[in-house]
Amino acid sequence: MKPEVLVMAASPSASVMAQLDQHFDCHHLWQQPREQQAAWLRGVAGRVRAVLTTGAIGIDAALLAQLPKVEIVAVNGIGTDAVDLEAARARGVFVTNTPGVLTDDVADLALTLLLSAARRLPALDFYVRTGGWEAGKPLAPTRALRGKVCGVYGFGRIGQAIAARARAFGMAVRYFQPRAIEGVDVPRAESLLALAEASDYLVVAAPGTPATRHTVNAEVLAALGPQGTLVNVARGSLVDEEALIAALRAHTLGMAALDVFADEPRVPAALRELENVVLTPHVGSLTVETRHAMGQLVVDNLLAHFAGKPLLTPVA
Repeated sequence: MKPEVLVMAASPSASVMAQLDQHFDCHHLWQQPREQQAAWLRGVAGRVRAVLTTGAIGIDAALLAQLPKVEIVAVNGIGTDAVDLEAARARGVFVTNTPGVLTDDVADLALTLLLSAARRLPALDFYVRTGGWEAGKPLAPTRALRGKVCGVYGFGRIGQAIAARARAFGMAVRYFQPRAIEGVDVPRAESLLALAEASDYLVVAAPGTPATRHTVNAEVLAALGPQGTLVNVARGSLVDEEALIAALRAHTLGMAALDVFADEPRVPAALRELENVVLTPHVGSLTVETRHAMGQLVVDNLLAHFAGKPLLTPVA
């Protein structure tokens, strides 16, 4: 008998989906109409031994409680803030995620957003499309990146990859996280506030946890200043969105470039209406190569678990 797996969301990789169906008896919740999902789930819940979810969807204690035989939750993503880790731990349920394989693409998007904000690419695209160039409308110059300071909040794999890319553009780099990283040649600020004060661009790459919620607050945004830019590719929960909107409206913060939001996919209308913000729909890892690698790591973790082998990427 194949182990029965509850699949909360599909992988874009056809190969990954084929492997899931080859090795497991999959119950695809994402294929069910929303209004029928609860009843459908009750019909399969008692047999499910594994859950495949995403960093955005996660799994809460209530759903775990409906799955008496579940042994492992495999997260297709790096973030586990939407997973009730305490509930999983209390049940002895293993949790895995997909670190490492998405590092480069997320760091690439961080620099893409930084460049888009610095050079005002959305506004320039609009200027050309709407005939502003042809009409000879005045165009304000932007600022060069060379010599500017890129502050990186969170200096794990992704933060360090962002720093390397920023340096390639001639930027100076600083970082902050509570624990200093040994063996790196990037100076560490004594606090997030100090990092913001020293930075022209503040890139958020820290994990989304209760401890980091709204750490990018009004004080930090004010320290970044009217010429400063906030870039967030981590989690929307790290930024106080109301404070961010207020700072952007008042131009006490120059720009923001955001791939993540507090209540995805619902982005506040106030943010969507502002001209000094660049918005993307949480697509840091959305490349063919990375989404396949993420899905493959999920499959490999599930195969390892049911073969009685060590998990490849367990979450502590």
